[in-house]
Amino acid sequence: MATTIELPAAAEEFVTWLTVERGRSPNTLVSYRYDLNRYFAWLGDNGISLDTVREEDGVRFLQECESTGLGRASVLRAGVVVRSLHQFLVDEGRLSTNALAAVELPRPVDGLPRPISESQIQRLFDTIAADSPAGLRDLAMIELLYGSGLRVSELVGLSLRDPEMDSRLLRVLGKGSKERIVPMGRPSLVALQHWLDDGRPVLLERARGSKRDALALFVNQRGGRITRQGVWAVLQQYARRAGLEDVISPHVLRHSCATHMLDHGADIRSVQEMLGHSSISTTQRYTKVMASRLWGAYAAAHPRAHVSTRDRDKGAVGRESASARGSE
Repeated sequence: MATTIELPAAAEEFVTWLTVERGRSPNTLVSYRYDLNRYFAWLGDNGISLDTVREEDGVRFLQECESTGLGRASVLRAGVVVRSLHQFLVDEGRLSTNALAAVELPRPVDGLPRPISESQIQRLFDTIAADSPAGLRDLAMIELLYGSGLRVSELVGLSLRDPEMDSRLLRVLGKGSKERIVPMGRPSLVALQHWLDDGRPVLLERARGSKRDALALFVNQRGGRITRQGVWAVLQQYARRAGLEDVISPHVLRHSCATHMLDHGADIRSVQEMLGHSSISTTQRYTKVMASRLWGAYAAAHPRAHVSTRDRDKGAVGRESASARGSE
């Protein structure tokens, strides 16, 4: 995989774009070229061209990167670079879809979630115009990703029988085929009802092909069950409108759901159950984020947050001296 090859013209144009439009540093570009070289060498070894790459190919590429001993940070960077390459080619009209859009990347080295703020969440929702069947679907999907903390794989796996509208509960099949019940907030419930009443029937009626899925809760324009890649593309469309394309993904919405619940007083065991974490230690990562944010706010606002021990001791000596003088 590490054989040096000449990058194709499309990749060179991508590097030029990174230089001119994104202002990437020379050192960063060297690393990106290394990742692109590795990627195109891997494609060549496996007889794959850019326009025939599938999502599973992206997964296999990252797995092979890991198997060669690359660290998590390096694998993460390689994943980001090749996914950005495909998106660049989509934006330029060279490819019809970004086949790697929904490929899950390794977590950052520190393993901590990267939630966004509640105001950023509102900015995202403000960009969604639920005035068409697709818009009704998109709003319902994004409400559930954030409102119920679903994984994207759980969202696309939902069927019509899973929502219990009267009790505002949703049956979810999580990792390891473990079933759990999660609540639906009122915005999620309202958005889902509008989708079921006014959006989903229209998309199914328009679809005439064999890919119609009568059981899927969320369907695409062809009437088939929407894919993880499809959800990712939908979310990125609205994230770009809100100016949040660099910080939002389905998993970030899930992280933000958990963090905001804890911020507002939810107990950690309830959050663990809702998110379907098998271990409480996974959920406890969110408390680290909360602690970091708390200390940041404290350091920025409290007048004694940065008082040194020497200054504090001087203050104590001064108070003792004044007290002694007052008692004489």
